[in-house]
Amino acid sequence: MPDPSAEKLTIDVISDVVCPWCYIGKRRLESALRELAAREPAVRPLVSWHPFQLNPDLPREGIDRRAYVDAKFGGPDRARAVYARIRDVGAEVGIAFAIDAIVRQPNTRDAHRLISWAQAQGDADALVERLFRAYFVEGRFVGDREVLAAVAGEAGLDAAAARAYLATDQGEDAIVAMDRRVRELGVEGVPLFIFAGRIAVSGAQEPQTLLDAIAEARDASPEKA
Repeated sequence: MPDPSAEKLTIDVISDVVCPWCYIGKRRLESALRELAAREPAVRPLVSWHPFQLNPDLPREGIDRRAYVDAKFGGPDRARAVYARIRDVGAEVGIAFAIDAIVRQPNTRDAHRLISWAQAQGDADALVERLFRAYFVEGRFVGDREVLAAVAGEAGLDAAAARAYLATDQGEDAIVAMDRRVRELGVEGVPLFIFAGRIAVSGAQEPQTLLDAIAEARDASPEKA
């Protein structure tokens, strides 16, 4: 049972499940929040996930990953250098990136719909974690609704209910509108962390940078003015 006297700290995370730096950013946020809990156990973080589609125009069935990477990076040599860096940083935070296992680049609209659906029921962290892992570690195609329903079940949600929800287009307009809104606000890349609705941090920053931003956001709280 949450402590009603705890200081609530809202954390809004704008991300995409096919963004490797978003996965790294999630790990670094978790590290920062563990440190915060050790220092100040009365603070209660409330994390909410918001959509940003890196590739909103991809077809629902996705596209060949190799073709996508060649177009994005201008060829395999540049891609190898970029992903080598990602694997190195991932290893530092406990993520065993298996980039070469990814066969198709997905459209992530349904994945974001599923996160929104889960979040309406409570904490979506376990689902977000499983989606990242499914794509980046297991090489699963998270643009497929059956795969998404299975991942929901692995995250402790009702897989049948997730499948039924995904079979509709419910929530799609909201995801598109939210994605458009964050772009209109000037967001061009993710992850983006917003602490207490006041302080924003762009990129997969180190835990200490996130802790500094949290401290700044709390200091700016009206209760402390």
